[in-house]
Amino acid sequence: EYSAAANIASAPSGLLIPPSSLLIVYSLVSGGTSIAALFIAGYIPGILWGIACMIIAFIMAKKQGYKVSESIGWRDKLFLTLDALPSLLLIVVVIGGIVSGIFTATEGAAVAVLYSTILSLIYKSLSLKQIPNVIKETAEISGMILFLITASALFSLVMSYTGLPEAISNGIISMTDNPIILLLLINVILLVIGTFMDITPAVLIFTPIFLPISEVLGIDPIHFGIIIAFNLCIGNITPPVGSALFVGASVGDVRVEAVFKYLVPYFIALIILMLFITFIPELSLFLPKLLGL
Repeated sequence: EYSAAANIASAPSGLLIPPSSLLIVYSLVSGGTSIAALFIAGYIPGILWGIACMIIAFIMAKKQGYKVSESIGWRDKLFLTLDALPSLLLIVVVIGGIVSGIFTATEGAAVAVLYSTILSLIYKSLSLKQIPNVIKETAEISGMILFLITASALFSLVMSYTGLPEAISNGIISMTDNPIILLLLINVILLVIGTFMDITPAVLIFTPIFLPISEVLGIDPIHFGIIIAFNLCIGNITPPVGSALFVGASVGDVRVEAVFKYLVPYFIALIILMLFITFIPELSLFLPKLLGL
């Protein structure tokens, strides 16, 4: 249960660190925010998420008195590192290609698929006989995502025609003109939304509503994309609908209610980190500015 909690809590950080489908969807819905900039902006928040989970896991392990595994020799460490190196290079290939202009973010996704497929065949985690089924499942998932994007586009069109985003924005802004209170209110709403909705539909539906408010507050769209992603990632491990929570509990063969008590310290740490991400824009914008994105 303890190990399952640690794995579940750390899993959503992969949605912040590129290549992230969540940030690609946000880019589409926000009107073309640079995918490359969003990818680079996700590194520091994603790494901080992982570090926060590592610290909590270390503290809990010490408190529970868990024994550490036996140390392995340098030869084994070198072998394991070399064995993992081709997989780790995926990020370098994709992000390096996008930032250097060799290919676009969309083409980078295709490169990532091809690279991962070749590695899977080499590592024998995927066989040639399984490829048709993988293609079928990919088509089903892609069709679902395209349907959601289409429905979201129609929903955005209707909202724009009726002026609903402006009405909601004005309604929230009319509550207070304090930017700190407004950001806290947006964070709370996103956290609640994330516990009841899957991440992709939530981004598709609520980005057109909250993005105008962020523009009024003078928040960079890249920074706001990371705020949305971070909040929804927390919701992804929170009941009653957190998909990562239920998938992780299923894989770990533990009951959700049993593992949830071990997740509470992670929630506290991640919510504190979320406040840092929200109110310290440079945590998201430092790397994109450094690279001129």
